[in-house]
Amino acid sequence: MRRATAGLLFCLALAVTASAQATGVRMEGQVVCCAECWAQADRTKVQFGTAEDLLKSQSCVAGGDPTLLAVRVGDKFTLYQLQPAKFSPGENWLGFIGKRVALTGTVQKKKDASVIRVDALEVLAPSLAEQEAANVIGREVDLTLKDPFGNTQGLTALKGRIVVLNFWATYCIPCRAEMPDLAAIQNEYAALGVQVVGASTDEAQDRAKVLQFVKETKVNFPIWMGATTADMMRFGLGGALPGTVVIGRDGRLAKVISGVVNQADLRKQIDTMLATAEKTAATEQRDTPKQERKKLAAVKPKTSEASSVPS
Repeated sequence: MRRATAGLLFCLALAVTASAQATGVRMEGQVVCCAECWAQADRTKVQFGTAEDLLKSQSCVAGGDPTLLAVRVGDKFTLYQLQPAKFSPGENWLGFIGKRVALTGTVQKKKDASVIRVDALEVLAPSLAEQEAANVIGREVDLTLKDPFGNTQGLTALKGRIVVLNFWATYCIPCRAEMPDLAAIQNEYAALGVQVVGASTDEAQDRAKVLQFVKETKVNFPIWMGATTADMMRFGLGGALPGTVVIGRDGRLAKVISGVVNQADLRKQIDTMLATAEKTAATEQRDTPKQERKKLAAVKPKTSEASSVPS
C-alpha cells in the first residue's frame, strides 16, 4: 500500500513538473499571417514583413487564417498557431504581424498543427516595413507629377504646410474605401495649413477614369497622376496600394502609413504636429525681442568710444 501511495505521489510530482514546464515554454520568432504567405519564398533568404506582406496580411486575418509564429532552428522553421491565454492581442494579431517577438506559454498539439497559448509577449524587433519606414523619417523627399489637366505639380510648392500624401489608383478597392476619411481630414484641417494630396498611379491615358473616380468618391483635394512604385519606395512604402505619408512644414517626412489610413490615428499625428509647430512659433516670438536687444547691444558704442567723439 505504501509503495502504491509513493508511486502515485511520484507520478503526480512528474505531472506537476511537466505541467510547469509546458506553461513556461519560451519561444522567439516572427509573427506571420498564414502558412501560404510564409511559403511564397525561401525565408532563409527572403525576409517576411515587407509593406506588401503587411498589406496582404489584412485580408488573411480578415479571412480567418490562423496567425502563426515562425521559429527558426538552423535552416528550418517550425510554425506554431497563436492563441491568446493570459495575454490578449486585442481583436486579432494583426498589429504584431511581421514583428520579431518572444513568447511564453503552453504548447499543445492539435491534429496536424502545433499551438502555443500565449501567456506573455515581448516585441523584440519591428517588421521589415517598419524598419524601412523608420529610415526615411526626417528626410526630405521630393515628388513632381502632372495633374489631370497636364500641369506640373510638386511637393516643393507646398513647403510651409503639413502635407498628407496618399498613393492610390482607380482600380484599388481599399483606396476607394479610405477616400471619405481623407476628405474629412481635408475639410477639418485645411484652414490650419494642412493639405491632402492624392498621388494616383494611373497614367495620363487613364485621365477619364481618374476624373470619374474623383466624382464618385467626392474627392475634395488635389489629384496628381503617374506615381510609380519607385516613388513609393523613396517614401518608405512598398509597392502595395494604398500608402500614405505625412510631411512636416519643413518638407521632411514625419510618418509613413502602409495600407488604409486610420482616421483617428491620422488626426492624432496631425494634432501633434500642429501643437509642436504652435509651441515653436510661440517660443520664437517670445525670444525675438531678446535677440533684437542683443543685436542692439552688440552695435551700441562703448562708453570709452562715445567719449572720444568730438562734441
